[in-house]
Amino acid sequence: MGRATPAILVVEDHPTIARQVVDFLDGLGWQTDHAGTGALALELATRERYDVIVLDLNLPDADGVDVCRAIKQRAPRNVPILMLTARDAFEDKARGFHGGADDYLTKPFDLRELALRCEALARRGRLHVSQSLEVGPLTLLAAERRAACHGQPLALTHSGFRILALLAEAHPRAVSRAALSHELWGAQPPDSDALKSHVYALRRALEAAGGAARIVTIAQLGYRLALGDV
Repeated sequence: MGRATPAILVVEDHPTIARQVVDFLDGLGWQTDHAGTGALALELATRERYDVIVLDLNLPDADGVDVCRAIKQRAPRNVPILMLTARDAFEDKARGFHGGADDYLTKPFDLRELALRCEALARRGRLHVSQSLEVGPLTLLAAERRAACHGQPLALTHSGFRILALLAEAHPRAVSRAALSHELWGAQPPDSDALKSHVYALRRALEAAGGAARIVTIAQLGYRLALGDV
């Protein structure tokens, strides 16, 4: 599989839901494979390299949590897993997270939210795998959660680093406010001013390092990382 666009494995036995998810992600230009059983999911996950696996909790041949755990143990890399379920009880979510799931989405769901969560997981996974990321004058070290501009360390908060990492991964594309908010706070974001405050602090840190990298506001969308005079 090529790596220009997100590669997603959709593990869902319900034919209508599977078709809707695959068609929607295909429409975004993503690369998608589909598995209707846990056995096929495990085979594909250990053979191919996916950015995200969307995994249904209830499969005809296996428990989704067991499949999740097996993928985490056998896949060639720590691929992020988004678990789907019709159950909304805390105990079911806790069981999924304890089994290795990285995120959780309850049916019925908005396909746009599914794509949003997959994007966030894919970006997080790529930075985790590479451990470092260089974009123009910026260098980000994932393990230490440190960043520098032209070698000068940036004074970033934990949230500031996560925002910068998302913008650097997406460069030169913009990242929506919704995607940034979900990355920071999941499904329960605080008031709208919280994200603005973190972006403001990040801008100040970049300015203090010489301004070679800037955060540009894109009207009615979100933010973009700009390098130099671009």
